[in-house]
Amino acid sequence: MKFIRFILFPIVPIYFLVTWCRNMLYNLGVKTSKTYNFPTICVGNLSTGGTGKTPMVEYLIRFLKDDYNLATLSRGYGRETKGFVLASKIDSAETLGDEPFQFYKKFNTSILVSVDENRQNGISNLRKLNNKPNLIILDDAFQHRKVKAKLNILLTTYSNLYYEDIVLPTGNLREPRQGAKRAQIIVVTKCPKHLSQEKKVIIEAKLKPEQHQEIFFSSISYANKVIGEKNEIALNDLKEFTLVTGIANAKPLVAFLRNEELNFNHLEYSDHHVFSKKEIETIAKSELIVTTEKDYVRLITDSQLVNKLYFLPIEMTIDKEDAFNKIVKVRIKV
Repeated sequence: MKFIRFILFPIVPIYFLVTWCRNMLYNLGVKTSKTYNFPTICVGNLSTGGTGKTPMVEYLIRFLKDDYNLATLSRGYGRETKGFVLASKIDSAETLGDEPFQFYKKFNTSILVSVDENRQNGISNLRKLNNKPNLIILDDAFQHRKVKAKLNILLTTYSNLYYEDIVLPTGNLREPRQGAKRAQIIVVTKCPKHLSQEKKVIIEAKLKPEQHQEIFFSSISYANKVIGEKNEIALNDLKEFTLVTGIANAKPLVAFLRNEELNFNHLEYSDHHVFSKKEIETIAKSELIVTTEKDYVRLITDSQLVNKLYFLPIEMTIDKEDAFNKIVKVRIKV
């Protein structure tokens, strides 16, 4: 991997220049961003993935759904459909993408879930509905500059902070670090549970926030049980099992399970992996299978897995939660 990155390094200045020029055209108004007279929240990152966007979107849904007619709008990465799709009972991970389908399965009675690779078109279609939303959360849209969100929340992981990284293809950044200036809130995600105040101050100093920016720190909280289609199992009752992951970064989950001294074999796949028939057959040989919620919504449809597949629920915990919630509410006021 290091050798490949070394070979690709000459492309880095080209990628940097192209993305820098694109952003500059938007900053100067040569390319225009559309604004709206109702609140929109963009949740995104500078890196290629694995920063915790899905837990953040779910946190915002729980926080705001009772006060707004709320919708989520995602690109729908990896779906087999094109254009605008409003989630309904006939949809699946194949028609929506795994994260939007996860939102729909979890919150379908209280929010609208939609996908469209063209965010302006998606917003237009949502606003044509009889029960049109008055708040839209744009999932993974930080680089989608054709829409200017009322609030930009930028995520960066504790183990791979954007100021320590460079752009693709040698690094993991989708755009230069200067892009972080567009955010009003920066959240350092997947932090250790007891991160010291001294360490937080060091990170804040290196992130160098602008006057208009606030920095928060968050961690992932794992449940003490796994959930299946028909029952639940407490973590301390789990015996030997197979862990299946198709996410960008499985290391925190693996570390948590090992810290719990659980006995498992790990089958690791790439993010948004499309499981083949042969891979399903291999997975199905296990008596007990634990996976992420994102992978669960795709795998549970297979009859070979339905009675042995479980997922481990997670939630995002934000330090200074009251301050974070207050800033969100203030920022999205029209």
